[in-house]
Amino acid sequence: MHRFFILPEWIDQDRVVIRGKQVHQLRDVLRLTEGDRILVLDNTGWEYEVELKRVTRGQVEGTVLGKSLVAEPRTRIILYQALLKGEKLGFILQKGTELGVAGFVPILCERCVVGHPEDVSDRKLDRWQRIIAEAAEQSRRGKLPTLEPVLPFEQACQLAMGFSLLAWEGEKALGLRAALEGQNLPSVNIFIGPEGGFSPSEVEFARSCGILPITLGSRVLRAETAGLVAATAVFYEYGDLDPAD
Repeated sequence: MHRFFILPEWIDQDRVVIRGKQVHQLRDVLRLTEGDRILVLDNTGWEYEVELKRVTRGQVEGTVLGKSLVAEPRTRIILYQALLKGEKLGFILQKGTELGVAGFVPILCERCVVGHPEDVSDRKLDRWQRIIAEAAEQSRRGKLPTLEPVLPFEQACQLAMGFSLLAWEGEKALGLRAALEGQNLPSVNIFIGPEGGFSPSEVEFARSCGILPITLGSRVLRAETAGLVAATAVFYEYGDLDPAD
């Protein structure tokens, strides 16, 4: 069945009313009609099976047949990803959402091609939000990952709460597994740099904020690969890739 994230207020006990752009998708693109069934999610973790009762140009009405709780990863990963060239960040948002990343914070670093947070248009932010929503629906997520506004690197370091790691090719001693060893962490922040990597001054600033530089191994990973590798490794280490209970 097709899955859609909708506003919680569109669900009233056993009645669902869908409005806005999703009506066009349901009615004109997917050509769903009365009697068809879909799954809707309220972004709190609940998934509802809905039978469509009335499909018009203005709205879609349905009846809730049942609901279930969708499991999210036990470990909450926030990916602080430097802005990259072209469509690379969209790729990271899509694949990170599929993996189970809970939130994304685009960051502006010294070696980023984009020079200022205002250089990222509202149109691009809207497109990133759509990429996240579509990936969450496709990958059976129960909640939409958050997408924060673009932050300068230093501000992001200061605002990051909890256990934080920074992937840096200059780190030769501390690996990801060693950094996580003995830790029972509900959340992990992962900082990933741009194509040219973090500058030495950025690494030192991160250290001063309590962020641990780590290596992801002897191979040099692309900026669009490193965050996905790190997130996958954290999920594996904490059992989030094991079969569901």
